[in-house]
Amino acid sequence: MTEKEFNDCVTNYADNVYRFILKNLRHEEDARDVVQTAFEKLWKCRHEVDAVKSKSYLFTIAYHQMIDHIRKVKRVQLRETFSEGSKVGTSSAQDLKKVLERALARLNETQRSLVLLKDYEGYSYEEIGQITGLNESQVKVYLHRARIQLKNYLVSLENLI
Repeated sequence: MTEKEFNDCVTNYADNVYRFILKNLRHEEDARDVVQTAFEKLWKCRHEVDAVKSKSYLFTIAYHQMIDHIRKVKRVQLRETFSEGSKVGTSSAQDLKKVLERALARLNETQRSLVLLKDYEGYSYEEIGQITGLNESQVKVYLHRARIQLKNYLVSLENLI
């Protein structure tokens, strides 16, 4: 990868990587640190990386950095406490976003990452497997289970009212 290709990679993928990490960590400064470290590592080994595979490589580095960060800081909260005052109206997109964020927050870190990589970022099962270190079958099974949990949470009337 040349310097120009690296700069193109930063321009094209920085927002996507940041959004992915931020959705998982839910802390802006930590997400910025993880993304910066990922780009730093990509820069250091840019001569070994094929420019065509830079996006997948970058997401793999960022994913592993995020997991390392989570293990070090142990800030992940698997369950959020819900306030009784938060009600969802059918006309507010902001309320719908909050419900979706709460639903994602109920998933464990692996399931949340898989859902975000597949449904938000549009990666294939094979690419997700490469990023997360899981085989394709595991990705499909974990993603299926995560979607069932999301569905059960989202169709529950008490979570929407």
